[in-house]
Amino acid sequence: MKAALVQFALVFTAVSSCCGQSDGKWPIKPVPSTSKQVAILEDKRLNESSGVALGVRDPSIFWTMNDSGGEPCVFAIDRSGKTRAKVRVRDAANFDWEDIASGKDEKGTPMLFIGDIGDNLFIRASIQVYQIPEPEINAPGQPVAETETAAPQLWRANYPDGRRNAESLLVHPLTGRLYILTKSDDGRCALYAFPQPLQPNVSMVLEKVVDLAFPTLIRVGKRPHDNCMATAACFAPDGSSMVVSTYSSLYEWLLPKEKPLAEALQQAPVRIEPELLRQTEAVCYDSDSRTLWLTSEHLPTPLLRVTR
Repeated sequence: MKAALVQFALVFTAVSSCCGQSDGKWPIKPVPSTSKQVAILEDKRLNESSGVALGVRDPSIFWTMNDSGGEPCVFAIDRSGKTRAKVRVRDAANFDWEDIASGKDEKGTPMLFIGDIGDNLFIRASIQVYQIPEPEINAPGQPVAETETAAPQLWRANYPDGRRNAESLLVHPLTGRLYILTKSDDGRCALYAFPQPLQPNVSMVLEKVVDLAFPTLIRVGKRPHDNCMATAACFAPDGSSMVVSTYSSLYEWLLPKEKPLAEALQQAPVRIEPELLRQTEAVCYDSDSRTLWLTSEHLPTPLLRVTR
């Protein structure tokens, strides 16, 4: 028993000593924030909410979808947790949908981008992103009917340095460029960019922007390495910041306009400590570019607001 306790103490000390350490870059202490569960999603079909995006046509609603194996559908939810629309993506398959992002095309038309980018077993030669016009939804109180999109635009891509797993898809609000942030158990990941302009009918080679390495961190209710895994990410609507979610924390970087993105992400982020959810895999900004919204996989599905 004594030997076991000594071994546990050594392991705990080793984990504690590495928590938040990356040349002083990764903060342990969170900035002040307030978390509030605003609603529980009423739609029990949303049992693996794996992404959330603010509506562009109507910023009072969010778009979300289920993880791998779910229907190839997106759902519009309002801030009371009610489903306002269910939209099937024509000719699509949910191989491993991991994130959803909103933005505009080159004509300014509101769009949704669905990241079929998960690859836990590292078997995919390429990943893909579905692009659809953001659907119009019924007014509050009207029946929710399932509709279907027109044929989506499909963007295929592959990494320049081997297969990667990823759960984060981002669209820059000012440039419209698509980005993917990879995920690993040890925290080492990277941000990749799609070429501009996007190229249809081919598998585009992604461009590595910057390497990141999320630290282990002890938080009651989570394992230390839960803080290592990047599960969602989003740019603020005004382009002023970027947030990344792990299972334990939120990390936010300021993005000064005069700095290239890679340089800005080399600076220290702030750490935000939201209320713990069972499996946080979705984050987005509100239209104020400051308030954050989270959902979690597994029922009951919460809708959480984080303010600072």
